[in-house]
Amino acid sequence: MRERIPFNWPHMTGKELYYIAEAHHNGSLAGDGPFTKRCQEWFEAKTRCNKALLTHSCTAALEMAALLLDINPGDEIIMPSYTFVSTANAFVLRGGVPVFVDVRADTLNIDEQLIEAAITPRSRAIVVVHYAGVACDMDTIMEVARRHGLKVVEDAAQGVMSTYKDRALGSIGDLGAYSFHETKNVISGEGGALLVNDADFVQRAEIIREKGTDRSRFFRGQVDKYTWQEVGSSFLPGEIIAAFLWAQLEEAKAITEGRLASWDWYHRALAPLEAKGALRRPIVPQDCGHNAHMYYVLLASEIERNAVLSELSQHDIGAVFHYIPLHSAPAGRRYGRVSGSMEITDSLSSRLVRLPLWAGLSEDRQARVVDVLSKACRV
Repeated sequence: MRERIPFNWPHMTGKELYYIAEAHHNGSLAGDGPFTKRCQEWFEAKTRCNKALLTHSCTAALEMAALLLDINPGDEIIMPSYTFVSTANAFVLRGGVPVFVDVRADTLNIDEQLIEAAITPRSRAIVVVHYAGVACDMDTIMEVARRHGLKVVEDAAQGVMSTYKDRALGSIGDLGAYSFHETKNVISGEGGALLVNDADFVQRAEIIREKGTDRSRFFRGQVDKYTWQEVGSSFLPGEIIAAFLWAQLEEAKAITEGRLASWDWYHRALAPLEAKGALRRPIVPQDCGHNAHMYYVLLASEIERNAVLSELSQHDIGAVFHYIPLHSAPAGRRYGRVSGSMEITDSLSSRLVRLPLWAGLSEDRQARVVDVLSKACRV
């Protein structure tokens, strides 16, 4: 019987259940226990951000960012359309208006050269998305933001262990957001983190995360009681989630190295298909250290993507497409607006195929994926 090759297989280090049992033994299962603090300190040391705060999802971290930026109805937030709905939803919840900008043809990241034209007197922030763990051109984006007095939020959901000019993704803008969803490189099932890089946001971030109270300051002995300070919500993950995550963070370097080995194998094996014009492989700029979050190909325009996906599925290979661009979605049309042409976003999103990739994926399985893909492309 032919073995199915799933699109993703959650990697386990072997220590997850041990640490969960330890959390249970500690009798501390609510948020901000010992494992939560350990994880946050790891991110602070790794990224050199001012403060890392674990959240129950990357969506929650983005929602915290919108609260920290005091987004009000009508405020505009510039972002790519080729992203997950949470990038926009977090700001729409506050009444913000997503302003969608086209992406670059090479990295599928927001085209930094188009941002300035999208700025209006209502603009408040730029939200960048590091697609596939490959960095946006952060130097240019930060300079545009500085000139116009805008804040920068990095949606680095796919960017844990990736860098831009040796700086951790998520640590360059004013705020950064990570995801530990089971499809990411470092996982906790669900989970996320907010990186607070602007020191002025640290105290408010703690308050917003703790239902709008100064509970964190109370537990540090800085106030004699905690009270409701401002609008907030319950953004903390439980300690079991943090315990699971800690097992992953201990092995983050090895996990990344394993994924990179599989990514590199695909890249070499698919070079002949690219040379024949059947597809285009990912492009990683020189200043970007990526984490092999995904391996995607862009099919030639004359190749029918649905037919390719169908053939891969018939051979028990779990390849998938990715986002439906937000500007073309019903909610995107209702809540946001477009700045300029979306030609590249529309073209690339209709041709992209993501191949199976996870830590521990064997070369035999990869060879089968490439073989079926080659036949599906009829080259």
